[in-house]
Amino acid sequence: MREWLLKVIEPKQTISQERKLFSNRDLKNLIVPLFMEQLLAVLVGVADTFMVSYAGEAAVSGVSLVNMFNTIFIYLFSALAAGGAIVVSQYIGSQDRENGNLSGGQLMTASVVFSLFITGFVLLFSRPLLRLLFGEVEEEVMEACATYLRISAYSYPALAVYNAGAAMHRSMGKTDVTMYLSVASNGINVAGNAIGIFVLHAGVAGVAYPSLIARLFSAVVITWMCFDRKNAVWLERKYMLCWNRGMVRRILGIAVPNGIESGLFQLAKVGLSSITALFGTVQIAANGVAQSFWSVAALMGTAMGLAFVTVIGQCVGAGDREAAEYYMRKLLRLTLIASIVWNGLIFGVSPLVLKGYALSEEGTRLVMELIAIHNVFNAVCHPLSNALPNGLRAAGDVRFTMYVSLLSTIVGRVVFSVVFGIWMNMGVIGIAYAMCLDWAVRAVIFWIRFAGGRWKRFRVI
Repeated sequence: MREWLLKVIEPKQTISQERKLFSNRDLKNLIVPLFMEQLLAVLVGVADTFMVSYAGEAAVSGVSLVNMFNTIFIYLFSALAAGGAIVVSQYIGSQDRENGNLSGGQLMTASVVFSLFITGFVLLFSRPLLRLLFGEVEEEVMEACATYLRISAYSYPALAVYNAGAAMHRSMGKTDVTMYLSVASNGINVAGNAIGIFVLHAGVAGVAYPSLIARLFSAVVITWMCFDRKNAVWLERKYMLCWNRGMVRRILGIAVPNGIESGLFQLAKVGLSSITALFGTVQIAANGVAQSFWSVAALMGTAMGLAFVTVIGQCVGAGDREAAEYYMRKLLRLTLIASIVWNGLIFGVSPLVLKGYALSEEGTRLVMELIAIHNVFNAVCHPLSNALPNGLRAAGDVRFTMYVSLLSTIVGRVVFSVVFGIWMNMGVIGIAYAMCLDWAVRAVIFWIRFAGGRWKRFRVI
């Protein structure tokens, strides 16, 4: 088995290996900041949740409800940035600086236009939207929701601009820039929350305004850095003050399928939350705690997935499909090894961390079982089901990955959550197995797609 696995994922010795488009040092400098940035985001999220709890139950409810809504737009902005990142990466690989600058400028312009439209829509229809989504909640909670949503909407353009600028820097392999900027902005956010809640006692506004300030800071700094002419590509005003339909179409050709895929995935999570609510207090609590461990365990695969976009995008842009295949295999091998080690580490420390939770013996046992199921499949399947398709997308194979992900989410995750969780009376364990089934199906299909080589025929630029 070990020999077969090594044969499958060991990069073939090709001329691309001699060229060393990305040395081991380059990959390290690319991947480590990506991982640290993702880890920081999760840890800051935990700190934010802790501090928000001191603002009162209405504030906690309002923030949690609106954040579910905000996540939809975060996914959309991220999808647009991902489309731009792939296009910019390919122009960098082809050493076409002129079109690289054009694609970066058009990505920034499209992000601003799209985010302003979303901001206006949300501000104009905030109350009806909240009533539609959350029904007749208590008036105090509704006021908290309205305040938090209004201030959050002001930050949408800044968030979209930051995502666009960060995508440009990741395309160039400058992931240390986004890491350090993330450290600074998250520090502003945490410090601001502490002041707003514990000093000013501003409630929901004390939580919302620090996020707005942090996002504005990130957007201004990343935009300023994008104008640096020492970069492989940079922003030029002439390319930001125009609308190039061809370039925007290239970006949206990748962004739209990504957005559809991400949007459906988020809707599926909301639907699965409704199913989880049927299983009783112990299982609901255990599932909620387990998900916090899952989010940390999944960090490695998420960070590596971003690395696939930069590396494969540049290889394909250079017209070197051999290099793309070589680095696809090499990154996949690294992702598998790193995911196994990281998931094993998280599982190892879980019993110690769980001692700090006020859970019953049954709840603690259930959490450990959920973590074990998740981490085993996450270590083995997630690199193939979530990181590898990023490489396929970077090569332009976006529709196939979208169709597979949609079908797998609906059938593998949603339908079998009902089958395992409700019909077979497995509860949250059944939902966890349905999630793993989703990963396993994707892993097999995406590996077959990669091994078949059809992804090499696509063109983005």
